[in-house]
Amino acid sequence: MAKVKTSFYCQQCGAQYAKWQGQCSSCKAWNTIAEEVISTDKKDWKATKSKSKQKPTLVKDIKYQQEPRLLTQNKEFNNVLGGGIVPGSLTLLGGEPGIGKSTLLLQIALQLPFKTLYVSGEESQQQIKMRAERITTSFSNCYILTETKTQQIFKHIENFEPEIVIIDSIQTLHSDYIESSPGSISQIRECTSELIKYAKESQVPVILIGHITKEGSIAGPKILEHMVDTVLQFEGDRNHVYRILRAHKNRFGSTNELGIYEMQGNGLREVNNPSEILISSSKENLSGTAIAATLEGMRPLMIEIQALVSTAVYGTPQRSTTGYHAKRLNMLLAVLEKRAGFRLGAKDVFLNITGGISVDDPAIDLAVIAAILSSNEDIAIEKNICFAAEVGLAGEIRPVTRIEQRILEAEKLGFSYILISKENKIADKNYHIKIEKAGRIEEVISFLFG
Repeated sequence: MAKVKTSFYCQQCGAQYAKWQGQCSSCKAWNTIAEEVISTDKKDWKATKSKSKQKPTLVKDIKYQQEPRLLTQNKEFNNVLGGGIVPGSLTLLGGEPGIGKSTLLLQIALQLPFKTLYVSGEESQQQIKMRAERITTSFSNCYILTETKTQQIFKHIENFEPEIVIIDSIQTLHSDYIESSPGSISQIRECTSELIKYAKESQVPVILIGHITKEGSIAGPKILEHMVDTVLQFEGDRNHVYRILRAHKNRFGSTNELGIYEMQGNGLREVNNPSEILISSSKENLSGTAIAATLEGMRPLMIEIQALVSTAVYGTPQRSTTGYHAKRLNMLLAVLEKRAGFRLGAKDVFLNITGGISVDDPAIDLAVIAAILSSNEDIAIEKNICFAAEVGLAGEIRPVTRIEQRILEAEKLGFSYILISKENKIADKNYHIKIEKAGRIEEVISFLFG
């Protein structure tokens, strides 16, 4: 019988300790260190038999052949992965509870033209069938397995021989070789390593769903994200219908792509042109509204920014933001007061980016300032004007990257004017949109309000 060893792990960050202590010295969390049993006797288990023994090879002698990616019917998912699913890859999808992770992967699995095994440790087959009928009526290639023990899962895989495996979720799996409970640091690490070995030796791609902590990071040890090939994050406001799929790590493509979905009763709908949805269709000009040309990954977007400036009722003025960094807002308010002479220190300022999305692109600074000034002066900005520039601490209008993509997106949506920095260099093209350049905040104020 193998000797049983125990060790102490932080349940939040995965740090290992020789004995128990109250605070984790790595992540500074209290009362998160627990003892876990480690059993390393794995001589009888093999996920699959190795095809050949590896030996050191010169780079020039390595034979490389581009393997075709497995394309899903979901174009947004393909783009985020860099062109499709790579054979033998391990992908981790994280997101808040109820955001739509299981719905997204089940929807993709039901539409795949490949033999797919969907393993669920959280729902019964009847529950998955109910959700599948709501999403689509065709599920010819998708097989459902409800199991949590990895040894049993690999037996089914060996008999079934799927082309794609989806696990929902990694926190529910457990291995017989680790005696701790499912979801613990040791179990997550062991189950993931077994799945990695299977994926690399069989060239069958595996997609995992991962829970996240209250801080927004994927639950389990940080090494989990280093072990997998791709880390995807499914995010959005549960009170809104739009969801964004981002790649935080991708060994086979860029992390600049993102996918945008709309949550509907029959599943997630791909949004091909989000700019038209994120901008209000109302023809009435209202004060406190400005349109910004931003970039989400490689995709240009036009977003609507709303601001409300009112006299502070209480002693301390409020600063509230939705979808925008509050510290960035405070900085822009200080610039307006110091450089442009607007007294906003005794006023409440509320800022909102419509659609429930969060943006950290500095190119929306000018639109934020324009919306604040519009609300403060109660003068509406024409709806055919948009903005794309960063604002510096000295009140200067700074240039932003990939300005031509922003201009083309604004032109495509029918805007007449776009305000940018004087320092932005633009190739000589016959744009239908009129490009206005400014070097200081005062020039922008003069253009907008006369």
